[in-house]
Amino acid sequence: MYIIIVYDVNQKRVNKVLKKCREYLYWVQNSVLEGEISAANLKKMKLELSTIINNKEDSVIIYNLRTKKYYSREIMGVEKGGMEKII
Repeated sequence: MYIIIVYDVNQKRVNKVLKKCREYLYWVQNSVLEGEISAANLKKMKLELSTIINNKEDSVIIYNLRTKKYYSREIMGVEKGGMEKII
C-alpha cells in the first residue's frame, strides 16, 4: 500500500515523530512523508508513533492510497525532502 502521513505535533515531539516515520517512509517536506509500506510495517509504525505522541495535543493523519496506480504528484516551488530513508 502507498501512504501519505502528515502530522502536527508539539515541538517537543517533532524530531521523534519525524525520525520514527523516516524509518518507514520518505520525507517530502515539513511534517509530510510518503511511501510504500506493508500492512505489517504500517501497524508497527502506528504502534510506535502512539508511544511518542500525546493524544490530547498532537495530530497524525494517515492517507492510505492502497496502490500508487492512481497517484500523481505535482510540486510548485521548491522541492524539499529526499527519497532516502534513515534506518
